[in-house]
Amino acid sequence: MSGLDKKFVPVMITPFNLKAKVDLDAVSRLIDFYLAAGVKGFFANCLSSEMYSISEDERLELTSHIVRYVRGRVPIVATGSFGLTIEDKAEFAKKIYATGIDAVILITGHFANIEDSDEVLLKNFDKMLTLTPGIPMGMYECPAPYKRILSAEVFGKLIDTGRFVYHKDTSIEKEQVKAKLDLLKQSGNKSLEFYDAHTPNAMTSIQAGAKGMSSISGNFYPEILVWMCNNANNPEKLDQVKWLQQELISVDPLIHIAYPLSAKYFLGKRGLPVRTISRAHALELTPQQKQTLDEIHDKFTGWCQTLNITPVNILELLRPKVLLDSPI
Repeated sequence: MSGLDKKFVPVMITPFNLKAKVDLDAVSRLIDFYLAAGVKGFFANCLSSEMYSISEDERLELTSHIVRYVRGRVPIVATGSFGLTIEDKAEFAKKIYATGIDAVILITGHFANIEDSDEVLLKNFDKMLTLTPGIPMGMYECPAPYKRILSAEVFGKLIDTGRFVYHKDTSIEKEQVKAKLDLLKQSGNKSLEFYDAHTPNAMTSIQAGAKGMSSISGNFYPEILVWMCNNANNPEKLDQVKWLQQELISVDPLIHIAYPLSAKYFLGKRGLPVRTISRAHALELTPQQKQTLDEIHDKFTGWCQTLNITPVNILELLRPKVLLDSPI
């Protein structure tokens, strides 16, 4: 199978200025960077975006800016299940869908308390769908407020509603991922795209039928994840795919430390105008954490050389565009 139909969809970080306000100019440069790396979609207003640390107005302003700047070049999804009640969540979902995104993502942990049964979860999802007719939806097993992993059975019932076009999976266990993918194939549903959030699963999930990946590692080296999505099913590249997967597994726990600050440091090191300012992580990176990220940057450079990947030229990307029809 060709890798051309596979996608890497980054979970977008939110750059802040020196006053810890959302820096929309830096967001635009970040979008340019992601697109130059070959991503095929965006997950805006997500956990990596520090969605719990920004206001409702900021969530909407940020998402609106991303939609305007992307201009339909790739699909965009964004979290919309904020609010105390299901009615509140439905109202916010309508607001964020009105920004022009392609689907509203529903956090599984927003629809049942940790002690609640799957019946409660399904009942609340049903109510949400009833209150938001015509809006394409996605599901995300977000780690916060707590990670609510969907069983294959519950996943199947949600597929059967016909309302879901996106699923971001955080099961981690390969058997659970495969069970959902098998059920998705059996359902005959061609509209739902399945993305694994766990970088160590990249090769096996894509080979098992996932549409692609949507992991935090794309906020460090998106070119690498794009290459993996494009080549995981390429028998001629199997040895390289296996080698790269082991490399990604070795560094994955390290990039999670102090995230998303770690990603902002890494992107800054690559030359993007992203400050190491975070609302979700108040502490500064330690010298040891910075050294570890510097070493991972060296590894990234080596991966690119081994796989003949050309990293995004940040200096070229940031160079002011000269209009051809400008007056001389």
